[in-house]
Amino acid sequence: MQETLLRAWRHPTGLQGRPVRAWLFTVARNLVVDQHRARKSRPQETGDEALAMLPADDELERAVESWGIAEALASLRAEHREVLLETYYRGRSVKEASEILGIPPGTVKSRTYYALRALKLALEERGLAP
Repeated sequence: MQETLLRAWRHPTGLQGRPVRAWLFTVARNLVVDQHRARKSRPQETGDEALAMLPADDELERAVESWGIAEALASLRAEHREVLLETYYRGRSVKEASEILGIPPGTVKSRTYYALRALKLALEERGLAP
């Protein structure tokens, strides 16, 4: 309503020779149609609910870090990777890992030692080790 009266005040020549009421209704109708079209042409605004679904910065850092660790593990030799997966990720003892892998317990210990050294080097190359 306010915009309609403002346009009538700014454009008094549009009112000359016409019924004022019909001109005001036409202007008001055009303003409503324009506003409706403008809303449809823009993407709908979202509230804070959409932002709450985004992961926090620390979650993003953890995800990137885990990808780097996965790459570092993939770069290890197969036997080193197997020993680390059994002992650290699956939480098996040296004896259990040796039974599953079919190698002596001393070999599990030795491979674990060298696998950890190789993993530390791979992580340092990726900038993930302290």
